[in-house]
Amino acid sequence: SLVCCKHWTPWCAPIKVKHGDVSCRSPGGQYYKNVMGSRCKIRCKRGYEMQQGHPEVVCMASKHWSGNYACREIRCPKLQMPANGGYKCSDGSYFNSRCEFFCSLGYTLKGSKTVTCQYHKTWTSGESACIDVDAPVIKCPNLKDKTAEPGKLTARVTWDTPEGKDTADGILTDVILKGKPPGHFPEGLHKMSYTVYDRAGNKGSCRFSVRVRVRRCSPITPPENGYMKCDSDGDNYGATCDFKCTGGYELQGSAARVCQYGLTWSGTETNCAAMNINVGVRTASGLLDQFYEKRRLLIISAPTAANHYYRFQMTNLQHAQCGLDLRHVTVIELVGIYPAQIGRISHRLIPPGLALQLRLLLQISHNNFNMVMIDKQGMDKERYTYPITSAQIFTTIDTWQGRMDEMVLQQEAGHTCQ
Repeated sequence: SLVCCKHWTPWCAPIKVKHGDVSCRSPGGQYYKNVMGSRCKIRCKRGYEMQQGHPEVVCMASKHWSGNYACREIRCPKLQMPANGGYKCSDGSYFNSRCEFFCSLGYTLKGSKTVTCQYHKTWTSGESACIDVDAPVIKCPNLKDKTAEPGKLTARVTWDTPEGKDTADGILTDVILKGKPPGHFPEGLHKMSYTVYDRAGNKGSCRFSVRVRVRRCSPITPPENGYMKCDSDGDNYGATCDFKCTGGYELQGSAARVCQYGLTWSGTETNCAAMNINVGVRTASGLLDQFYEKRRLLIISAPTAANHYYRFQMTNLQHAQCGLDLRHVTVIELVGIYPAQIGRISHRLIPPGLALQLRLLLQISHNNFNMVMIDKQGMDKERYTYPITSAQIFTTIDTWQGRMDEMVLQQEAGHTCQ
C-alpha cells in the first residue's frame, strides 16, 4: 500500500549541495535517506554559508523538503574606495580575498596596506585613506647684488613671483611674500621669503636676499674760510659738491667737484686763500674798493704809537682775532702826524702818501685817537674817539645788514670761536 512505501522508498528528491556536505537520517534507519520524515543537516564548506533558511531540512508528505538549501560564498561588505587612491583585490569581496590599497602620486597611505575578508564577514582591519603629507615645493629667485645709479641712493630690483609646485592635487594657495616687494631698494642687505600652502595645510617656503650697494667716494671736507654744499648724499657716485669762499677769501682749485664712477673726485683740491691786498694803489678809494662786498673795516688812527687809547685798543683786539675773522673784519692802523704818518694792514705797510689820503678821505683828525667802522657796502657806520671793548665791537657788527644770514651759515657749518 501507499502507506508502507513513502516510509520505505525514496520520496523527496535526493539532496545534493554544491560547496557543502549533507548528513541525513531516516526515521527508522531505512536504507534510503530521502524517505518521508528523513532529516538532513547541511554543512557548507569553509568560505561558504547557508544561503537562507535552516541548516536542517525534513522530507515532507508533499515530496518537498521543508526549506531551501544552498551554500553561497561568504562575502564581506564592499570596501570604500579611498579618495585620491584605490585598491586591487585577489577575489573581489569574497572570503579570503586579499585587497591591496594604493595612493595617487603625492599622497601617502594611512592605515593598512592590505586587508583580507574573514570568515565572519569582516575585513582584517578598518578603512585605509590617502593623505597629502608632502609639503609643496617653491623655488625663490636668485638675485645678484645691485649698484645704485649715479646720483641715486636706491637701485631698481625686480623678479618674477615664483610658483609653488604640489606633488598631490596641484591646488595651492597664493604665494605670500614676506619682505619688500619688487621696486626701488635702499642701500643695504634686504631679506625676503615666499610661503605657499596646499589644501592639506602643508607649508612650503624659501628665502632669498639682495644687497644694494651705493658707490661712494672718500668723504670730502669744506675748505677753511669756506663752505661746501653737496647734492644727493654728499659722497655717492654722481654727487656734486660746490665750494664758496667767504669774507674776501679767494677760491683756489675747483669750484665744484663730482664723485666719479672710479670713486675719485673730479677736479683739484679746493682752498680758500686770504685776500691779496694791493697797497701799491694811487688813491685811498682804490684801496677801499678792494674790500667792497668782501670785508668790513675797522680803521684805528692815533697821533703816536705811544697814545694810551691806541695802546689800550690794540691790546684789547689782540685776543679778538678769531671774532674779527668770523665777522670778516680787517683792521687798518694809521699812526703818526704828517709828514711822518704810516699805515698798516696786519703785516703790510701802507706808504705815507696813501695813509694821508685815507685820513683825508675819511675826514679823520691826526691829532687825536679815532676809530671808524665801515660795512661791506663801504658805508661809514660808527665813529669813536675813545677805545671800546671787542665785545662791544662784535655786538654792534652783529646788528648790521647781512650779518644775520652769515651767522646762520656759520652755525650750520660749525664755524665758531671756541
